[in-house]
Amino acid sequence: MATVTLGVSLAVPEPYGSLLQQCRIDFGDDAAAGIPTHVTLLPPTEVAADTRPEIEDHLAAIATAGRCFPMRLAGTGTFRPLSPVVFVQVVEGGSACGWLQERVREPGGPLDRELRFPYHPHVTVAHGISEAAMDRAEKELADYQAAWTAEGFALYEQGDDAVWRLVREFRFPHDGVPSQKSGLRRQAV
Repeated sequence: MATVTLGVSLAVPEPYGSLLQQCRIDFGDDAAAGIPTHVTLLPPTEVAADTRPEIEDHLAAIATAGRCFPMRLAGTGTFRPLSPVVFVQVVEGGSACGWLQERVREPGGPLDRELRFPYHPHVTVAHGISEAAMDRAEKELADYQAAWTAEGFALYEQGDDAVWRLVREFRFPHDGVPSQKSGLRRQAV
């Protein structure tokens, strides 16, 4: 049985996404170039490749039930010593992200899974690098701030080269009317 590794996330839009990704690269996180800047809704999850249509239907239904919401990032935090991660904090929009991730992983659904740690919405800016580099990331981004309106989320697939590629975006309805971009598909590069 062929499998794929999928993830579901809320993208951090431009210009914030590229800036934080470049910071992550500059801090020495070698994987950063292949990971679009995001707030995770479903961590990397291996599934049977032939379940993707069911998964996409599941995610489309969640998007249809969702609504746009404000997102705001401010300051940094860390999961150290439990996990070697420094992140930018989600200070607004976290409860909406929590609602979404619960629906994505709902029991009995196609992406039903337990998490290794309790869900904590965040934007990773350093992972698995030296303690000194993580200290630097935490200090240099301590005053970082960004705000936008979350208009949807996306499904990504990790390639054999460890790069995460957009598979499909799922847009929330606007003012009760589904967005023209709802269900937009992007071809993997």
